[in-house]
Amino acid sequence: MAELEETLERLSNQKGVQGIIIVNTEGVPIRSTLDNATTVKYAGLIHQLIRKARSTVRELDSQNDLNFLRVRSRKNEIMIASDKEYFMIVIQNSSE
Repeated sequence: MAELEETLERLSNQKGVQGIIIVNTEGVPIRSTLDNATTVKYAGLIHQLIRKARSTVRELDSQNDLNFLRVRSRKNEIMIASDKEYFMIVIQNSSE
């Protein structure tokens, strides 16, 4: 748990990082640096995106799996690191 806290602290201190959310495989946020409403919104929407992206990767190659997904818009960049038990969402200002 200390390692997780260190990682969150290190990432939070990076330039432009607006928030970090850790979500379990069911899409339930288990740790966040954002307010509750924003956390729930991002967790739900990103969970759907991860499921679709993972399905696409597996359909292309059944022996493969999704590890990382990066989405960039005019305002934000959303980076998602995926694992078997959870995924981590980092929201960053894209102009940074």
